[in-house]
Amino acid sequence: MDWTIVTLLIAAGVAGGIINAIAGGATLITFPAMLAAGLSPVLANASNAVAISPGHLIAALADRDKLPPFNRRFAWSLTTAVLGGIGGALLLLALPDRLFVLPVPALIGFATLLFAFAPQIQAWAEHRWAGAAPSATAELAVLAGASIYGGFFGAGLGIVLTAVLSIAEPNDIRKVKVLKNLLATGVSVAAIVVFVGLGVVQWRETMLMLLGALVGGYAGGYLVRVLPANVVRWAVIVAGTVMTAVYIRRYWF
Repeated sequence: MDWTIVTLLIAAGVAGGIINAIAGGATLITFPAMLAAGLSPVLANASNAVAISPGHLIAALADRDKLPPFNRRFAWSLTTAVLGGIGGALLLLALPDRLFVLPVPALIGFATLLFAFAPQIQAWAEHRWAGAAPSATAELAVLAGASIYGGFFGAGLGIVLTAVLSIAEPNDIRKVKVLKNLLATGVSVAAIVVFVGLGVVQWRETMLMLLGALVGGYAGGYLVRVLPANVVRWAVIVAGTVMTAVYIRRYWF
């Protein structure tokens, strides 16, 4: 591995750590960096999932006052997230690279749109269900779908989960964010266990990006107090749009 790739992976990890700390959406930067390092799409996705995994749990623990009680509802939600993460990871590994690359541009584009319209999506969810929360079965069904998506690809998972959880908790965004991070951790850990157990993680690339992500997460904790979130948000949207166009050209034409 040459120094250009080493620098790219560390820099993408740093950028991803900062982006996740301030706005979320690191995968839109880190997944293409893994591809640029020469990994196949499936290996890049699995390795990227490991490299950026600590962020959700760290974010949840940073707001301990809003940690949910370990009751039946939380246990069912976490179980659903874990099983969905396993299912999504197994679905990913069941597909050959030539089939996985076909939806990659659409997945990156979908995640970019989710990120771009996250405030509107969350506001719609709050307005739509205000005072009329859905049944527990419906909530778990939607959570299961989001978790399978998260285990399969992961970009935009936090946005999807936030919108889903806002349906039941429309008036406490801090509580929603903490629960979102705990469930995203469940999805990520479940998928990672599958990826590691089946030997599809490229550890050199993963550890370089993980190192950068830890540095970026620490830096992001400071920058979140001084850097306007909109600046980072628009940078992610632009990067996601460019990457969508690049991969449309690479995989669809």
